[in-house]
Amino acid sequence: MMRRAEILVSGLVQGVYFRHYTKRKADEFGLTGSVRNLMDGRVEVVCEGDEEAVGKLIAWCKRGPQWARVEHLDLSWKEYSGEFKDFRILH
Repeated sequence: MMRRAEILVSGLVQGVYFRHYTKRKADEFGLTGSVRNLMDGRVEVVCEGDEEAVGKLIAWCKRGPQWARVEHLDLSWKEYSGEFKDFRILH
């Protein structure tokens, strides 16, 4: 089953390569979508793909890269849209 997740990650998640490693994991799991820093210090991840693969990225986002300190993760499940061709870092 194809799924879409919208994730907001809070904590020490900017300036620690969170976007870079999120893209690497998304590519590894075969997901499409995007990741970007928000002005309030959070990171926003939107991903689409196989439900199991989306779950793997969510689990990874709860930890992040070794330099991150994830304090909170907000997760919203949405309807799969197929709007993405690949996974991108947005600036």
